[in-house]
Amino acid sequence: MLIAIPSWLWVLFTLVAASAQTARNVMQRDLVGKVGTAGATYVRFIFGLPFAVVFLAVQRCATGEALPDIGWRALAWCLVASMAQIAATALMLTAMKTRSFVVSIAYTKTEPVLVALFSIVFLAETPTPTVALAIVVATIGVMILSRPPQGATGEVSSLKPAFIGLASAAFFGLSATSYRGTILALPSPSFLMTATTTLVMGLALQSAVILGWLGLRDRALLRAIGGNWRASLLAGFIGAFASQFWYLGFAISTPTKVRTLALVEVPFAQIVSRSLFKQGVNAQELIGIAMIVGGVVILLHG
Repeated sequence: MLIAIPSWLWVLFTLVAASAQTARNVMQRDLVGKVGTAGATYVRFIFGLPFAVVFLAVQRCATGEALPDIGWRALAWCLVASMAQIAATALMLTAMKTRSFVVSIAYTKTEPVLVALFSIVFLAETPTPTVALAIVVATIGVMILSRPPQGATGEVSSLKPAFIGLASAAFFGLSATSYRGTILALPSPSFLMTATTTLVMGLALQSAVILGWLGLRDRALLRAIGGNWRASLLAGFIGAFASQFWYLGFAISTPTKVRTLALVEVPFAQIVSRSLFKQGVNAQELIGIAMIVGGVVILLHG
């Protein structure tokens, strides 16, 4: 017997994922100083895979559900999604090294506009007028938050992290849309099983590519990652946990709605910056955050 899925469940999944992703970003930023940008990018995938397998095994034991058949269509979607996610994460961490934690995250949060476009083109999922309005309002908030304050020096150089952040957003948007495509291509009536299977598929593909590349081209980095296994293991767990809830959201709602609500990560990042990195907030940033929250309210109201 099929159980009706509560209409608000995707909201809960998204909020949990955004919170976990903020924590993971902090951990990866700390790892940059130890293993570099590339190493910090790779650990979330390599060390996340064992936890994803555990998630899937526990789910199978608890529910008795069979694994869905993985066809070429689902595999192709997942390959695009997983490779785009690696590129997006690397670009995001690169942006973090050039400006504050909050602003770097904000650049990547132009993603909902791109997700909406990709969803229309690749999945034929058109956002409603209310969702479109929410995207516009929240994205304007992101742009205000990202803009250098008046009178700030080095505004030309600030274009570099902007472009890096926008490129990261594009790859994140492609990744989110493709993971939704993967989930839709898996033949299973259980959104839990399709989401978790997608998680294992993506991390397996990413780990295979990364380990193969490091084994052939950069064994020193591979040893450095192994030497920091304790911190990497925690980042891997949080990364897999966050991804699990993103995919649960994608399984029952459109990536456009999920990634628009995910903009709450920007205020989350602000809280982290104030408490951990001692980075303040000015009036301009407050206005930007207020508009992001306003966009989220419109989304949920609609």
